[in-house]
Amino acid sequence: MKKIIDFIKTYRVAIIGGLIILGIVAIVELFSGRSLFGPDGRFGWWDNNIWSSENSQRVADAYSFSHIIHGILFYAFLWLVARKLPLKYRFLIALVIEAGWELLENSPLIINRYREATIALGYVGDSVLNSVSDVVMVVIGFLFARFSKIWISIALIIIMELGCLFWVRDNLTLNVLMLVHPVESVKIWQSEGQPK
Repeated sequence: MKKIIDFIKTYRVAIIGGLIILGIVAIVELFSGRSLFGPDGRFGWWDNNIWSSENSQRVADAYSFSHIIHGILFYAFLWLVARKLPLKYRFLIALVIEAGWELLENSPLIINRYREATIALGYVGDSVLNSVSDVVMVVIGFLFARFSKIWISIALIIIMELGCLFWVRDNLTLNVLMLVHPVESVKIWQSEGQPK
């Protein structure tokens, strides 16, 4: 119990800051008209069908793995460029970056870009629940990278990227590629994975 209390005392700034960041994401998205639980208004823990209207509406989905990778990459990047900054502040910087992405990702600009350039033709954006969960996934990735060996973090990234590539024909690498510089042959290949 003492270790838990000491941990909370040491990282209270990060814990409180993280909760504030999650709250800001939720409030901004609610006031922007985002749905709390998605168009159907139902809470759900998991949706594994990227073609479903419930994708990006539940606590977790196939793209949750991409957000875990964000956390690992943010940890590595901030360790490289801001190593002298205390861990709690690097953690908060990572959350602010992810929160900013979540807000941008759910703006009409990016939603329309996803519809035009990727396989997400009917994409309506994330529910508030999913956006907040995506930020929590970054926390998981960041902490995993902090407490594991570098090679284990790298192996996990490779496993998640390859796993999602074969499972849903999409992953963080393809998502970034198709958002920035769409490749028609990749879009066709991805579309062939859609259930009939």
